[in-house]
Amino acid sequence: MPASNDSALVLAGQLRSLSDAALAELLTAREIRGTGIRDFFDLADALLDPAAIQHALGRLDRSTLATLAALGELGPVTEADAAAHLTTLGADAALLPERLATAARLALLTQHLGRWVVPASVAEQLQLWPSLGLPSLHELVSLSAPAALSPVSGVDVKFTDHVASENAFQTTTSIAELIATLDLESARELARGGIALPDSKRLAAAMGVDLDRVSGLLDIASRAGLVALDSGRWMPAEASRTWMVDSSGERWALLATAWLERLPVDIRTILRERAHAVWGERLEEYVAWLFPAGDDWMRDRVRVYTRDAELLGITADNVPSTPGAALLASGADAAATAMAALFPPEVAQVYLQHDLSIVSPGPLAPPIDARLRTMADVEGRALASTYRVSTASLSRAMAAGETESSIRGFLGGIALTGIPQPLDYLLTEAASRYGLVRVGATPEGRTYVSSTDGTLLRTLVVDHSIGSLGLVRSGDRLESRYDRDLVFWALSEARYPVAAENAAGEIVTLARRQASRITAAAATDTTGALIERLRVGSSADPDVTGKAWLARQLDVAIKGKVGLTVTVRMPDGSDVDYQLEPASVGGGRLRARDRRSDIERTLPLTSIVAVAPAE
Repeated sequence: MPASNDSALVLAGQLRSLSDAALAELLTAREIRGTGIRDFFDLADALLDPAAIQHALGRLDRSTLATLAALGELGPVTEADAAAHLTTLGADAALLPERLATAARLALLTQHLGRWVVPASVAEQLQLWPSLGLPSLHELVSLSAPAALSPVSGVDVKFTDHVASENAFQTTTSIAELIATLDLESARELARGGIALPDSKRLAAAMGVDLDRVSGLLDIASRAGLVALDSGRWMPAEASRTWMVDSSGERWALLATAWLERLPVDIRTILRERAHAVWGERLEEYVAWLFPAGDDWMRDRVRVYTRDAELLGITADNVPSTPGAALLASGADAAATAMAALFPPEVAQVYLQHDLSIVSPGPLAPPIDARLRTMADVEGRALASTYRVSTASLSRAMAAGETESSIRGFLGGIALTGIPQPLDYLLTEAASRYGLVRVGATPEGRTYVSSTDGTLLRTLVVDHSIGSLGLVRSGDRLESRYDRDLVFWALSEARYPVAAENAAGEIVTLARRQASRITAAAATDTTGALIERLRVGSSADPDVTGKAWLARQLDVAIKGKVGLTVTVRMPDGSDVDYQLEPASVGGGRLRARDRRSDIERTLPLTSIVAVAPAE
């Protein structure tokens, strides 16, 4: 079903007048690919393609669809007449301006001479709906919403909040483990999407969750800007530094706020209206009614966000918690206050055991936990967490800037029982071994690895876990073609007592690189390239661009036998409008039949200043 040429003519003109930002928003929302699109007329044809129209209609709610279907029956109409017609049909016209704006942003509606016009292709697609098993205009207006969702019982609120707070606390601590684990070793993103299996298993073990929950928790952390992809690897983002030392309540608030802010407006409206009602199957029934052409696309979106709502304690078993209801109705601050009151109290001191383990009698305050985990490995995460100190963990802490004295001072300050003798010995030994392996840069830009322990150097050469560094013998030390920081962190992750040094041989502390926020996707670049192609010539030579635009308009009108209003600049400087049916263009002149006087006119193209569909 080809697009109506007068619709394409009007739409192409309106597309040309859009700003780059509005054009990018349209292309993204309609998921238009640039293949075969050379100018705004090609873009108009792509937007008015029946399949593309049906795809866009699937993203509209019932009221907006009813508005489009009703206006499609009327032809060009003012907003006031459209409101009157909808009222006659029994539809609510209160939000008509917003619905018109939504449809116009998607290029499903145009405005010409002060009147709203539904392109013929859009109107025809909506008229086909009953044959596709989709609602007619009458059904869009008359079919009532499913029964209201069941309200939450006041008796169950306490139980719901208990389960929700447990889920929220578990998710918050799991994401803290995710960040800490990625800080030690990043995770590889596969070309087809998803994390490589070995990395997924490592992250699942660190977070203490099933393998299939890793991607969901990674999504939540990414949405909050705490982790990001950098050169194909997931690593902590800069914002994670602050988040890791925030209180548990503040940590949760950031995750919940990100969930709310990234929630699509349509879904946010649905959930806000049901902040005190049970979600689940009835919510999906309501979504299917509200978006009758949404199919699995809309239902899947709701399921993803409701899944994350469960993980974050916004709901528990599809029932909004007190913090969840506050988040939807009043915002993040009210929700954070409500959730903080449900979280277990934090502790600031721990038990240092003779077996080199450290036991926290409750949730450890995040600033203390963040520093403790730099010098001890987490063994168990629950309300009472367990850590273990080792030579490798102490070496890691020293590589990050700690000293024997600072570690003793910190552990002594948080210990309920003092520092036991085995830990005291281990600290002394680790301090003596720290820096046994040195990493620095040669004047030629290569990296060297040295040690006073020849056996240790031989071990480095044959260690398969660091084989990618390409360490080779060069006199009494090893060299690598990779930069110093990369070699240093690889050796540190492999648990060698490594220290970085400068040109003077002094030990220096290296900061681990953090990923920036996720950069724009490749699709954005594709959209930008398409917009640039559409704009080609507009800034270099406006006169040439104007002639090309006029020629394209006339070409579309001639092929589609579309009547035009042609504005001609007369010799005295005045403008005259002709209602014409263009026949051909040649020799710099337009030949057309004048619809009013029924004569043939020949007009020089240089005198034509504007072209629009006939009135």
